[in-house]
Amino acid sequence: MVLAACGGDSSSEGDSSDSESEGGSEEASGESNGEFTPSESIEIVAPAGAGGGWDTTARMAAQTLTEEGIIEQDMGVVNKEGAGGAIGWAYMAEQAGSNHNLFVSSSPILLVPLNGQSEYGHEDFTPIANVIADYGAFAVAKDAKWDNLNELFEDMKEDPSSVTVVGTSSPGSMDHIQFVRFAKAAGVDITKIKYVSAPDAGGVTQVLNGSADVFSTGVAEVAEQVRADKLKVLAVTSEERLEGEVLSTFPTAKEQGIDETFVNWRGFFGPADMDPAAVKYYEQKFKELSESEAFAEIRSNYGWNEMFMGSEEYKKFLDEEKQNLKSLLDELGLTK
Repeated sequence: MVLAACGGDSSSEGDSSDSESEGGSEEASGESNGEFTPSESIEIVAPAGAGGGWDTTARMAAQTLTEEGIIEQDMGVVNKEGAGGAIGWAYMAEQAGSNHNLFVSSSPILLVPLNGQSEYGHEDFTPIANVIADYGAFAVAKDAKWDNLNELFEDMKEDPSSVTVVGTSSPGSMDHIQFVRFAKAAGVDITKIKYVSAPDAGGVTQVLNGSADVFSTGVAEVAEQVRADKLKVLAVTSEERLEGEVLSTFPTAKEQGIDETFVNWRGFFGPADMDPAAVKYYEQKFKELSESEAFAEIRSNYGWNEMFMGSEEYKKFLDEEKQNLKSLLDELGLTK
């Protein structure tokens, strides 16, 4: 999760009231004819700053939806940064009833409320569609003593706190939890793992200067450092090896005998009380996006996999995944 500047409070409040009133009129018309077509510009919120996974997904989706003529209405991406996504979610909560406001999210919308850092969770919004799967990576300095994940975990079984793990997200959120899942599967005492947060993208620096040992992050965040021969990846969290000149060289944990995977799913939501006709409309449009050759090329460029889920399937998946993550946070003593 990368944080950057967002729009001012005054404009946000103005947008909120407009969206609510116009969204309400759309809801009435949607109910009368059972169909929905956007009647104004569509705003997609990335609850973080420019350059991160949420921002990139939102912008690539909006670009493809527009360029491929899947959605003809104007679309704009707005960054609402802060608190691991909670600022953006609070903004979206104000848009209840709107049919022209969407946002992108992933695992933090389950984790951040569980660890007490947001009053809003996925239940407060309308799941529309998941579109991609991204994956995590565990990287160390090129000259680190570990050459695979098992060597790292053998040392951590003896003394978990002897290894410092760094990630961009806060304790109890995605980078922390994805590492904990694999350490637990390998038999490490996860309650003693030393995890530190570097929210300003300082994880690589900390690993390179020796103040941290392992960088738990997204695959895309380490590929360039591997190309530059500064980092080596001990494992990625996918079921199978990823495609790509560099990515295909990263071993999975599964091929090292650790029976665990972690998918950083990423998809789109609307506000609460969205017109069912609008949900159906956007669900279909994101399905067309997912099936398009143009978005397949984008997935390939970013190392993403296809992972489409429609609204009902997505909601069921989110409910189940939240329970799985809650169990892990309970064990770590991080639920609030």
